[in-house]
Amino acid sequence: MTSRATSVRPRPRRAVRHLLVGLTVALVAALTPTGATAPAQAAPTLLSQGRTATASSTENAGTPASAAVDGNTGTRWASAFSDPQWLQVDLGARATISQVNLIWEGAYGRAFQLQTSDDGATWTTIYSTTTGTGGTQSLTVTGAGRYVRMNGTARGTGYGYSLWEFQVYGETGGSTPTCGSTNVAQGAPATASSTQDAGLAASAAVDGNPGTRWASAASDPQWLRVDLGSTRTICRVVLTWEAAYARAFQLQTSADGATWTTIYSTTTATGGTQSLTVSGSGRYLRVYGTARGTAYGYSLWELAAHTTGGTSEPPVDGTDPRNPNLGPNTYVFDPSTPTSTIQSRLNTLFTQQETNQFGPQRYAVLFKPGSYTADVNLGFFTQVAGLGLSPDDVNLNGHVRTEAFWMGGNATQNFWRAAENLSVTLPAGQTVERWAVSQAAPYRRMHLRGGQNQIQLWNGGDGWSSGGLLADTRIDGLVVSGSQQQWYSRNSEFGNGWTGSVWNMVFQGVTGAPAPSFPNPSHTVIAQTPQVREKPFLYVDGTGEYRVFVPALRTNSTGTSWYNKTPAGSSISLSQFFVVQTGTSAATINAALAQGKHLLFTPGVHHVTEPIQVNRADTVVLGLGLATIQADNGSVGMRVADVDGVKVAGLMFEAGTTNSPVLMEVGPTGSSASHASNPTSLHDVFFRIGGPHVGRATNTLTVNSDNVIGDHMWLWRADHAASGVPTGWTLNTADTGLTVNGDNVTMYGLFVEHYQKYQTIWNGNGGRTYFYQNELPYDVPNQAAWMNGSTRGYAAYKVADSVTSHQAFGLGSYSYFNVNPAVVEERSFEVPTNSNVRFTNMVTVSLGGVGTINRVINNAGGTANAANQTVYLTTYP
Repeated sequence: MTSRATSVRPRPRRAVRHLLVGLTVALVAALTPTGATAPAQAAPTLLSQGRTATASSTENAGTPASAAVDGNTGTRWASAFSDPQWLQVDLGARATISQVNLIWEGAYGRAFQLQTSDDGATWTTIYSTTTGTGGTQSLTVTGAGRYVRMNGTARGTGYGYSLWEFQVYGETGGSTPTCGSTNVAQGAPATASSTQDAGLAASAAVDGNPGTRWASAASDPQWLRVDLGSTRTICRVVLTWEAAYARAFQLQTSADGATWTTIYSTTTATGGTQSLTVSGSGRYLRVYGTARGTAYGYSLWELAAHTTGGTSEPPVDGTDPRNPNLGPNTYVFDPSTPTSTIQSRLNTLFTQQETNQFGPQRYAVLFKPGSYTADVNLGFFTQVAGLGLSPDDVNLNGHVRTEAFWMGGNATQNFWRAAENLSVTLPAGQTVERWAVSQAAPYRRMHLRGGQNQIQLWNGGDGWSSGGLLADTRIDGLVVSGSQQQWYSRNSEFGNGWTGSVWNMVFQGVTGAPAPSFPNPSHTVIAQTPQVREKPFLYVDGTGEYRVFVPALRTNSTGTSWYNKTPAGSSISLSQFFVVQTGTSAATINAALAQGKHLLFTPGVHHVTEPIQVNRADTVVLGLGLATIQADNGSVGMRVADVDGVKVAGLMFEAGTTNSPVLMEVGPTGSSASHASNPTSLHDVFFRIGGPHVGRATNTLTVNSDNVIGDHMWLWRADHAASGVPTGWTLNTADTGLTVNGDNVTMYGLFVEHYQKYQTIWNGNGGRTYFYQNELPYDVPNQAAWMNGSTRGYAAYKVADSVTSHQAFGLGSYSYFNVNPAVVEERSFEVPTNSNVRFTNMVTVSLGGVGTINRVINNAGGTANAANQTVYLTTYP
């Protein structure tokens, strides 16, 4: 990014004042009721005109704050040429606000909030936008307060903010609300800067039990934070200290958990029980201790928070578990459905989706228990799944396949599709099932029947495929990888084994896996899977009720979770889920979560302008048909609290056109609780930066919580896009794919590609990765544009120098610098040299000899370039 200094020059007066006068008169007339009103409802009144107005700044003496509330559209307030700026009006008494009109001069606010306050110090946002276009804005709002302000955060021009008129409508006579008796902190997610030990967790301070407590390390500063779930107006905080109290501390609030406002401060506290009257608002409340009263840490039996109301939550519809609305793009078949009807629908979907890799269409095809005859040829963004508790409850006589005829046999772009929870019996006389896919195309919890059969992982005799997942699956016959370049198989069973190898084939917990040998053939074999939970799935029980099965956590496992055994786990009725239809706001989704609901996303693209916030332990978030969450207006797509056992599965997260700081965050910064017995897990969760449109995100997935499990993820900055949509170094921008800050995080089947700095950064201890696939960015314009200080390029996988323990198995990193083949990456894997940081079986490839990877890991391993395109290294250190 470059910046330019610009000179300040006078602006000509806009010749629009007479027009604005007319617009204002018409607008006021339209808002003035002409008929009688009910006795209990006063007509909305223009409250702001002639009232005292103040501002953060003025451009000059001729543009004061008062000019925006004088009723004269020929005078205006204008601010200095910087961000942020605000204009505030004192209504003289508390009022209920229903309408705000902004009549902008040419210098308008692109991003701003409308806010109310009872004291002019603590503000509640009642309207927010990042896409303002100026002109005359008539905004319907709901709020109350004595003070109303426009808080501008981003200007629409190079000048300041300028308003001809700032008009506030409402009803006077509102009273200041009383402080409620409900403790809104009880049971809310809590985190802390540290804990003395595992028995003194942050959650103990908000569990309503005065016999349990949080205690910190014995150092300063320390903090305890609670997430109230939505913005609340906090009027009282009660702290019940154990003997180890805080002598100096602040109470702070925050809207985002990052920027804090102090609402109470003391340096002379004496502990005990403190009931503190405060005035502040925010979603997050924090006790921030700066000086301890004893030699021990900080220790609270209980933290209670009381409010004057807070945000209202939209109504959430219930779900009928026997007749759920799974959206218009979900097709459910039962054995009574005519075979011709099923096949016609499948053919129509494939014709539409065969090449539709960047369209918004998403589909799920679901089969209730029984036997069917069908040829399922899967195109983009189509999921086929059985609705049985076991894959063998649904049998398809025919095929569940993916071909690559649309690319002449080249399957390297066969992304984003899924086959799950089915058994397949091939037609008589046929022995080949083809699953020619690359990334984000799981073949999961499947059963290919017949020992004479084989599944081919490429298009059969032509083209290539480039990376996929086969998990919790039984193949009675043979798996043939052919020209498939890399593949990860986990907890599966191959009746007649496996044949084939190109660069990087990893087998973990697989019975029937080939013998370990690397690099010739390139088979990495890990006997067991240390800890994993299979993906949750939708099914129909014997009574016809839709339920979601959540498989149990398995330790040191081999083979499937279901074949010749009863699956272990728990079952949740769909009545406990909120079924998310396209067009549902994030506010409604968060209201459902706050009411204790799980989430089921229907197929489609779900746009959000604020984060989906998953705060409750053991929440299940499941997508059908590769449902996609697009983060618009620079928002975060989803945040998961630092709690036990959240499961997120079957979703894609997509960047919008405005840069997001991150698309998904698991645990807030500073998360430290142990979740070893009940980890959060992510299953078939995919990310995309660009493709259907220009997309931007600084970071993609950040994992701050400990013990998180990743079960098949593809994080992709687009190297190609839809027709007419450009991609390039300065267009679809994204620094980093995966950042891991938590300890003891495990990734199974991790694909990260094309990011502009480090592809993966691992800062936590005890991390493990089993199978890693990476392509470096194709579009580096020149070496100067891709320097990490004095180092050429950025590593594909960076383990921080501070890390003392890490393991990784079966890793591949590839270069294809097609914009400038002279570009060099110094090394693909960059790690601290430590006997407890161990990398096993690595490969680097210069694809077609286009570009150079100088070393495999640190300064070890050969150079991959045009002369020597493939380099293997078996161990480091």
